[in-house]
Amino acid sequence: MMKKGARRLTVDALFAAVALTIFVIELYIPSVGIPGVKLGLANIVTVTAAFLIGPWDAGAILLCRIVLGGIFSGQVMALWYSLAGGTLCWLTMLPLRRILTKKQIWVMSVIGAVAHNVGQILVALAVTRTAAILYYLPVLMVSGVLAGLFTGIAAQLAVNRLDGKIGRK
Repeated sequence: MMKKGARRLTVDALFAAVALTIFVIELYIPSVGIPGVKLGLANIVTVTAAFLIGPWDAGAILLCRIVLGGIFSGQVMALWYSLAGGTLCWLTMLPLRRILTKKQIWVMSVIGAVAHNVGQILVALAVTRTAAILYYLPVLMVSGVLAGLFTGIAAQLAVNRLDGKIGRK
């Protein structure tokens, strides 16, 4: 029988590996032509993990995926955008995880995606040192809501399918 610490580490590592794999595959999907806009399919794993194994484990999985994804993709500058966006998204999801039910996972995903985009804009403001970048925020908000809705519905389906099969025992 596997000890609780080893089981937790194994489950977290599995989630991180799946998230990183999805991230790398998404790198090969052609962009929609709008800088900074992508589906964020790896976030399905983060949102699913937040509900199945807990928000702290989801945060560790997210951090692992962001750092390793930045290294594997060779996009060092994108790492800063991802860290800021991912951290703000995770911090937003923490309280939402406590008040939303498993039927409202998509809501948490949409709000998290919007928070992610705000984090990216904050980094862009720091890098460019120009407030004109704020004109791009509405584009990111719309894309964030759409991507968050898609990934949230996918995460909700995953949680419904995996609930009771993965998690703490």
